Amino acid sequence: MALDNHVRRGHTSTHFTPLLPPTSLTSPTRTLVVFGLLILFGIIELAIASWLTSRFNLRHDFPSLAVRDRTRFIIFASSWTIFFSFLYGILFLHSSSTGSLLTSVASHLFIFFFTWVFWTAAAASITAALGGGLNCDHSGIVYCSQLNALEAFAWVEWVLTTFAIVSVLFLGVRALRRGDGYRGQLVTA
Repeated sequence: MALDNHVRRGHTSTHFTPLLPPTSLTSPTRTLVVFGLLILFGIIELAIASWLTSRFNLRHDFPSLAVRDRTRFIIFASSWTIFFSFLYGILFLHSSSTGSLLTSVASHLFIFFFTWVFWTAAAASITAALGGGLNCDHSGIVYCSQLNALEAFAWVEWVLTTFAIVSVLFLGVRALRRGDGYRGQLVTA
């Protein structure tokens, strides 16, 4: 081993190059990816729930009133998520250049807390209405696969909303450390 490659403890190396680029959970790009995934899976969930609701309304062949009503609530939760994820994704991009209340940490946390509550209620209620999921081989329930997909995507939305809240919290802590407080922007220019 050559002595020119040796680094003593406590001394920094000026020629060290990491194998991977530095990454962070609080990266604004990752936050935008989470917003984009919320929109994508919200559209998928909206399509499934809307199709099921149209079939339930047309044929009246829903498994129970609970499933019918929970499916309608998922339409609301999906629409809410798509609208506010798009809006706050745009505001997140805009947040470094303005001091608006809509681009603040508190505003993001407020909206995404309600979104998280809606998805918690939607996913838990459809899971309860379906009895924890359906076995489509032996159930004999009409639209069994679609109902299982509805339940699965509801939980995916819940997980993504949880990631969005955690991401906004990390960015909010960074804003607090900058001295901006809860009215501060999530990112700086």
